[in-house]
Amino acid sequence: MALIELYSDKILDIAANAVQPGRLPAPDASSRKVSRICGSVIEVDIVVSDGVITGYGHEVSACALGQTSAAIVAREIVGTRADDFLALARQMREMLKAAGAPPNGKWSDLAFLEPVREFPARHASTLLVFDAVVDAIEKASSEQNLTPQT
Repeated sequence: MALIELYSDKILDIAANAVQPGRLPAPDASSRKVSRICGSVIEVDIVVSDGVITGYGHEVSACALGQTSAAIVAREIVGTRADDFLALARQMREMLKAAGAPPNGKWSDLAFLEPVREFPARHASTLLVFDAVVDAIEKASSEQNLTPQT
């Protein structure tokens, strides 16, 4: 597969039509992640209540792959248990790095990113939102004296 083929119509559509949620005024935790490989940047904010992500915001400056994964996360994350998101982040990493199965259910659009597996230099930007949210969950958990189940 050529790199240009990686940017499917569906990936470009999701990235182009992504709602930009902006930052939250009073998050429980925030995280900023930068890809050293491509320079993509994402800053995320979350609110967690009783182990459920009840608020999410972000600002993203990334390639279409990073924008696509961030858009899907922004669309689906509210109402997700923090533990379930941690499992999703592991599944995404396994999908790209270990030929694992793509997510399903409300996260099934992440399967459009499965071809990224063949382009290791693109893994970082695709996973950036997951790294940032996991970091924010860990920060929120320590602030709230919660222990995320892994």
